[in-house]
Amino acid sequence: MKLSLKINHIPGLRLSIQSLFAFFCLITGLQFYQFYLWATNASAQIAVRPPAVEAFLPLGALVSLKRLLLSGEYDTIHPAGLTIFLAALFLGLFLRKGFCGWICPIGFASNLAEKTGRKLHILQAIPSWIDLPLLSLKYLLLATFSWLILWKMNLQELTSFHYSSYNMISDAKMLHFFLEPSRLAGSIMLILLFLSFIVKNLWCRYLCPHGALLGLLATLSPFQIKRDQTLCINCKNCETVCPASIEITAKESVRNCECIGCLECLAACPQKECLQVTLPGKSAVQPFLLPVLIIGFFLLFWLLARITGHWQSQITAETFHHFYQQLESIGHP
Repeated sequence: MKLSLKINHIPGLRLSIQSLFAFFCLITGLQFYQFYLWATNASAQIAVRPPAVEAFLPLGALVSLKRLLLSGEYDTIHPAGLTIFLAALFLGLFLRKGFCGWICPIGFASNLAEKTGRKLHILQAIPSWIDLPLLSLKYLLLATFSWLILWKMNLQELTSFHYSSYNMISDAKMLHFFLEPSRLAGSIMLILLFLSFIVKNLWCRYLCPHGALLGLLATLSPFQIKRDQTLCINCKNCETVCPASIEITAKESVRNCECIGCLECLAACPQKECLQVTLPGKSAVQPFLLPVLIIGFFLLFWLLARITGHWQSQITAETFHHFYQQLESIGHP
């Protein structure tokens, strides 16, 4: 039976791919929790530490990236984290914010919260005079982290952090933070969770510095969405479904750094060929080329990392076990 994909299949395809990655992250989280219990002597059952958990250590990956550029040495403690970070940067540069639109589990959760809020009729439109200042928050966070890591830290400091006890247990520290948050941290997380059902894509739009970085790279991406003004009927269906709240009908070409390449706008448009995916020198390309390349290149980074030994940590489980015993006493260097 021949499989025929149409433009209106995009939302379902995207939801399926996001769900698969979210399920993988859930399994990874459960595996890491089992390892955490064993390494902290809370369980006698030996478990394997999943490398993919390092995807949730983007700041450590930024440190590792600068160290790689200055010394040529790949991260040996959290190599999967650096690999995933490099893959996300590559996708951002060439395939818009494809990591955000098709892979990121936090983006997926944010999209689900938005859809739930819309069904419950509690989703609120944010006025532009509030939206624009809030939009700058993630770029301020990105600038702060970039200044602290990319500008201030020299190679000696980067190497010192790399081999520090804190870096050895940064994944466990992250899990411990969510398992036993302080009253302040827990309150903030609950407030953000609640607001995510009211404010459209709260975390991704206003607070994610990782997404801010990918968005800046995406302005250089050869892929873009073009709108044919002669075909547009100004129904604004595209703007209603756009996760990034981009005013698409006010543009001929969408190169906005907030665009996550989800292609939801193409699926929502009732006018055939009004919105199209384009490349330089081409009037239009098959829309499904973008998600195919996003998933394909992301998996290629994973495969190359596995083949070259840049996926599995060189730190033994026994060494992690030793450092996890000092979880409470080890602070940030």
